[in-house]
Amino acid sequence: MSNRTFTMIKPDAVKAGNIGNILQMIYAGGFRIVAMKYLQISKQQAEKFYEVHASRPFYGELTDFMSSGPIVAAILEKDNAVIDFRTLIGATNPAQAEEGTIRKKYATSISENAVHGSDSDENAAIEGNFFFNGLERF
Repeated sequence: MSNRTFTMIKPDAVKAGNIGNILQMIYAGGFRIVAMKYLQISKQQAEKFYEVHASRPFYGELTDFMSSGPIVAAILEKDNAVIDFRTLIGATNPAQAEEGTIRKKYATSISENAVHGSDSDENAAIEGNFFFNGLERF
């Protein structure tokens, strides 16, 4: 079990002006930000990041969406980080997310669900390494 996870505040939440609100929920959840950047990824970068989903029917829509506007990428630190962050963000479908979760508050649909959160320690490391080098982590 790792004490780090990876997240992205997705284009829908950035466009809606919810970066600060989501970061506040992350801090309130006991997480420390180890690395963070504001950027826009290309379609090709989105395809590479989400290549694990390449055979799924939503892949094209997902990569189009993720390259449609700026995101905030971050590595977070806390004991039991992956599981605790998945709890904080809530279910992928905001209609099924628990009250008080990030997705319940800020997501508008399954596809525009405000934030990404790593689903395993292994993927957290891979995803964090996709966006950050060693000099960008504190």
